Amino acid sequence: MIKLLIVDDEQIEREGMQAILEKTYPEHVIAQAKNGKIAIQMAKDFQPDVIFMDIKMPGMNGLEAVEQISAENPNIKFIMVTAYDTFDYMRHAIKLGVKDYLLKPSKASEIVVTVGKVLKQIEEERKSLAMNRLQQDALQKTLSLVETDVVTQLLFDHVHEVHVDMLVEMLDIQSTSEMFVMLVLLPTGSEHLYSSVKEKVRQTKSGWVGALYGKQLPIIVFRQTDKSFRSQAINLARDILSLANPEQGAGGFIGIGDVCHSLDSIRQSYQDALVATMDTTLHTKYRFYSEMPVLGDARNQQLVHHQKKEFSDQIRLGHWDYIRMNVLNTLQVYENEGTDLLQTQQRMLEVLWIVSRVMSEMGVETMSPLYSYKAQDYRQLRSETAQMLDRMRQSYVSHYEKLESDTIQQIKQYIIDHSHEDISLDALAKKVELSPIYISKMFKEKLGVNYIDFLTECRIEKAKKLMNDPEKSIKEITFEVGYHDPNYFSKVFKKMVAVSPNKYRKTLLGI
Repeated sequence: MIKLLIVDDEQIEREGMQAILEKTYPEHVIAQAKNGKIAIQMAKDFQPDVIFMDIKMPGMNGLEAVEQISAENPNIKFIMVTAYDTFDYMRHAIKLGVKDYLLKPSKASEIVVTVGKVLKQIEEERKSLAMNRLQQDALQKTLSLVETDVVTQLLFDHVHEVHVDMLVEMLDIQSTSEMFVMLVLLPTGSEHLYSSVKEKVRQTKSGWVGALYGKQLPIIVFRQTDKSFRSQAINLARDILSLANPEQGAGGFIGIGDVCHSLDSIRQSYQDALVATMDTTLHTKYRFYSEMPVLGDARNQQLVHHQKKEFSDQIRLGHWDYIRMNVLNTLQVYENEGTDLLQTQQRMLEVLWIVSRVMSEMGVETMSPLYSYKAQDYRQLRSETAQMLDRMRQSYVSHYEKLESDTIQQIKQYIIDHSHEDISLDALAKKVELSPIYISKMFKEKLGVNYIDFLTECRIEKAKKLMNDPEKSIKEITFEVGYHDPNYFSKVFKKMVAVSPNKYRKTLLGI
């Protein structure tokens, strides 16, 4: 629906213009104003799309009214109506953005043609605006997926088809020289809060939200120069926690890792945040890793060594002999240093919680690592720590033995059937309820190729079959097998088959 406003101090002119417009455009809404001041007010209330403005009116003339209305609403289109066909008037009107003009008296046909041109322009602008909105919506959805993918690659060392550096360039949040990880543990039954948390972080324009693994939601937060690290983290933590219960700020728990200085080292902050979630009974419902009770530098050196060696990656890869040896070696270091037994027990619990959290991310169910009682001596502490590690190892082995027998065939078949689609490793992982890291590892061990290589082989094999059809162009085949760029497809095809697609087709068809 289009709204038209006729502004003229002569009623007979207004009525005549309205009659012509109503006859030609009966579906549009038409209003009148008898002078410039009234027109200014009606522009605010009526919000017309087009205004027919007489130039010569008592009090405020038409050009003055156009200038004021345009300042408030630059989208309104103006058609000047005047008996004065002078260059000065027209020059001034053009400067004000007037779209056209009509000379009094005007024929009905002239009015219809002039109005038709302006209405067509409005229609085109509206279509363009609607298309831009659709494109913006599509872009936002794409960027949301990119953001999740970036966090996944950075924190969990997943390998995807598009390298993380390329994905980071697509995001609108510029990373700074300092960053840290917040790990949100959502309360049971509140997984629906994921989108709310993501929107809350998006409003700050300073963070990337990862995928929800079980009840764990990692967030990479970039330091804001106008706030201290603590105030920024606390404000965001409180905002997120308030989503579960706005009145009490209750529900969930957040661990906050230490600041690091590059995305390459962000996994260290993630591990810090993981340890900070060990005790979720705190009244504040959030905890900084720096607030965890610490031991002296010398005594704590072995644990720091574990973290620098990416201890969590060893868990994901199932290197249990390495895990057991290093955990018990750490305990031995504390004993040799004469560390207080209770402090050592807490440190061991921190390490065991890292193991438990990482296993949970991978979908492996295991008992929460809790000591049954306060250890009486180091021998007892060592024995119970070893027993918990053995139980975790058994949970890991049982989980994958149960799944591995038919899962590899299920994954292969799914990739073969859907190779023409954009299959991400994360999407595949959700399909078979396994961790992306494990799928990648299983492909390499069981099939001798990685996930991307297998997907590429499926696509190229399908392309070779499609080339039997001479009616299909290389471009059509490119899109049909799952690629978006014919040049990139040609490069991949030549790398796999040793000849270009065109040459392969000629040989195949005997051309």
